[in-house]
Amino acid sequence: MKLEILSFTWNLFKSDDVVSVTAMTQIWEVTVLEEHTPIITVLKPSTISIVHMENWVKKETDFAIWGWVMEVSNSEVKFLIDMLVSVDEVDMDLAEKARNDALAMMEKFKDAKDKVDMEKFIQAEDMLLKSVAKLKLGRLK
Repeated sequence: MKLEILSFTWNLFKSDDVVSVTAMTQIWEVTVLEEHTPIITVLKPSTISIVHMENWVKKETDFAIWGWVMEVSNSEVKFLIDMLVSVDEVDMDLAEKARNDALAMMEKFKDAKDKVDMEKFIQAEDMLLKSVAKLKLGRLK
């Protein structure tokens, strides 16, 4: 099965020998195998797990993602995402600090009444989700 992880500006990961891909959608966790039913679904910020063949050896690669969509069709999987972080790139201290900063910011703007403060609360939520995805990935080390 083929897999491409794309952002708007470049191809972040590509493999033609994927055995399975597991990702968290807005509704459930899904594992895609060869000949999977076609779907288009919205992704949650989380981790994805890719099992692929590399030099005749089965290898598992995990990433933290902040993404939008996953499309499955004709034994091909495509992700369109904003953020891709590998296990080796995760700094647990920075991710924990980002999580704490996001929680503090959300607390500060939780009762927002004007548009600017509401947007700051939404930014803090995004920051929290990204940091939690990184922390989850870091714990896989």
